[in-house]
Amino acid sequence: MNKSRELEHGCRVCEIDESANEFNIAHGCYKLDVYDWLNYTPQTPHPFDIVEIRFKNTRKSYFENVNGLPLRIGDILAVEGSPGHDIGIVSLTGELVKNQLRKKHIPFDTEFKKVYRKAKPADIKKWKEAVELEIPTMLRTREMIKNLGLDMKLGDVEFQGDKTKAIFYYIAEERVDFRELIKIMADEFRIRVEMKQIGARQEAGRLGGIGPCGRELCCTTWLSDFKSATTHAARTQELSPNPQKLAGQCGKLKCCINFELPVYLYERKKIPKQHFTLKTKQGDARHVKNDIFKHLMYYEIIIDNAPLLTALPIERVKEIIELNKQGILVDNLLDTKTINTTQNIPDENDYTSDLNQGNINRFENKGKQKRRKPKSKKHRKT
Repeated sequence: MNKSRELEHGCRVCEIDESANEFNIAHGCYKLDVYDWLNYTPQTPHPFDIVEIRFKNTRKSYFENVNGLPLRIGDILAVEGSPGHDIGIVSLTGELVKNQLRKKHIPFDTEFKKVYRKAKPADIKKWKEAVELEIPTMLRTREMIKNLGLDMKLGDVEFQGDKTKAIFYYIAEERVDFRELIKIMADEFRIRVEMKQIGARQEAGRLGGIGPCGRELCCTTWLSDFKSATTHAARTQELSPNPQKLAGQCGKLKCCINFELPVYLYERKKIPKQHFTLKTKQGDARHVKNDIFKHLMYYEIIIDNAPLLTALPIERVKEIIELNKQGILVDNLLDTKTINTTQNIPDENDYTSDLNQGNINRFENKGKQKRRKPKSKKHRKT
């Protein structure tokens, strides 16, 4: 393991100062970062005594600064464990911790675990030794699971700072009887074993990765509340029903499907709920799709045995529906006013340039091709 990154636990730091027992953290570059926008404001005489401390990957917890230590973001602390003590890094202090507690519905009067002290060099040395044991322990445990034939997937292992306990994060579709596994692990590793089941989304957040948008996964950087995404939300936004495009790295529907859903629900109120078939003198027009933000509805009508796709404003669709209810057939889908106003508007849905960009022939030189010189007689085959 790279010595400069062995204590990061999946969270980027700029520099490790072991003499001062602190990290110089690159804000916004580690998992579930919270920007302290109150950092440069005057502090109250009696600051909030609860601090947020992060451990490996996305695991965070809150501890009470009972000794009134002057703490800053990046300090390495020895905190109360269960049992023993653990080593963590301060990720947030001050008044913003109150907002985090409210967000996670944790009462202020909860009995929090205590902050013991700033980590000593001996604590950090033992912590390093514990971190180095995580990957070999995980690989060995996977062999045990395979030998026992258990239907579970071990995703991560996290050792406590004093090397007396380890948390094993696993995924399983059904309930797993791992009592025999725990006995074997306790005999071989000589530690206290805690098995913690997590979901596929939590595993993706812990391991991290890059999404199809090119950015880090939301569950890794900022998202902590996992609201289940449904296929109804995808249909509301008229997304492609391709499972490969809708699924994230966890194999579930992407969490970002829910981000814009309220906007789509609000705009869909302007569109008729029932998709009526529009009746005209040219024939019946069948509804195909909607462009919610442009307030357009697309209808297909067959004229001279050829399908014609027409974009209609929502007001025009409602007008035709009311006329059809009265038994009146309109001459055309688009009225004269709509045709005159839309003739001068350039078509924004011109995909010709995009298609040409995706054509491999664009790399070819469209100019005059240079004539190749004939091969000399020396190189000709006899």
